[in-house]
Amino acid sequence: MTSGSAVVIGASGQIGRAAVRALARDGWEVRAASRRGGRDDSWPAEVRPVAVDREDDAALAGLVGAGCDVLLDCVAYGTAHARQLAGLADRVGSAVVISSGAVYDDGQGRSLATVERPGGAPEYPVPIPESQPTVAPGDDAYDTRKAALERALLAQGDRLPVTLLRAGAVHGPHSPLPRELYFVKRVLDGRRVRVLAYGGRSRFHPVHVANLAEMVRLAARRPGSRVLNTGDPEAPTVAGISAAVDAAMGAPESEVVTVAGAAPSPGVGETPWTAPHPVVYDLAAAERELGYRAVTTYEESLPETVEWLAGRVQARDWREVFPLMAGVYPDERLFGYAAEDRWLAERGGRG
Repeated sequence: MTSGSAVVIGASGQIGRAAVRALARDGWEVRAASRRGGRDDSWPAEVRPVAVDREDDAALAGLVGAGCDVLLDCVAYGTAHARQLAGLADRVGSAVVISSGAVYDDGQGRSLATVERPGGAPEYPVPIPESQPTVAPGDDAYDTRKAALERALLAQGDRLPVTLLRAGAVHGPHSPLPRELYFVKRVLDGRRVRVLAYGGRSRFHPVHVANLAEMVRLAARRPGSRVLNTGDPEAPTVAGISAAVDAAMGAPESEVVTVAGAAPSPGVGETPWTAPHPVVYDLAAAERELGYRAVTTYEESLPETVEWLAGRVQARDWREVFPLMAGVYPDERLFGYAAEDRWLAERGGRG
């Protein structure tokens, strides 16, 4: 007995792979759409891969065909994609769309997108509820375009019930932006010291891709128009993540050298989680409205993630393997070992 028909846009990506698997196992007849139409080895045989360019309105309409009970969009971004989905409202029972916690404004005009600017790090309440203000919608940046997408889709109301899932630091296999690489590569390179700014207490709420897929599964079964935060059960500190990666790789726990405040330089003490104030999402609404219960924790999920990462970078330049991450985090910033060694030598530490 099937749960109904489901269409997944962006099925070949990190989130799409896991969501297709979760929906298919829950009894949905899934059409898994991606640019190349490939199949993931973990999907049940009945999943139907389809090659579709989501920027092609006609191709997207053809994918939906006579209709589907639920449509999951893992790659929607901006008002153009919102218009695409709204144009399919008469053939879609409900939609689930992946958004981002980057849309949150701290009430002082600061968001995660302003971190790089002087004095730009946001100071959010802990935890952040869905009622927290969001940045103004626009077309100029990632956060403003996600906000525009959200606003346009929520305006559809009952015409197209949409669950928007605001994700934080998505982790797990197949990530194009694997933050864990910061520590995994250090273990592989024999680096025994971890320099961490802000006392190693920075927190950026992670969500394992399996937990995000579970929220997709639950939202598909409970259609509605709403915004929900996503996340793992806990938001570990960056020092806790360092220790967890060591443990998952079977390595001795690294020596942690903390800096009380900001990183001495971009290549020393700064990680993909580093920020002066915690970013932790309130999951109470998801628990209440969907009955959400995480299927894994950060620590439980790490062995699979680090094995996947290590297998890809042991014999290749990490920048070739993860070009998107290399564009966001230059090598000298993520792995500035020379600068790190100089700083440690000045204070009597070691690399």
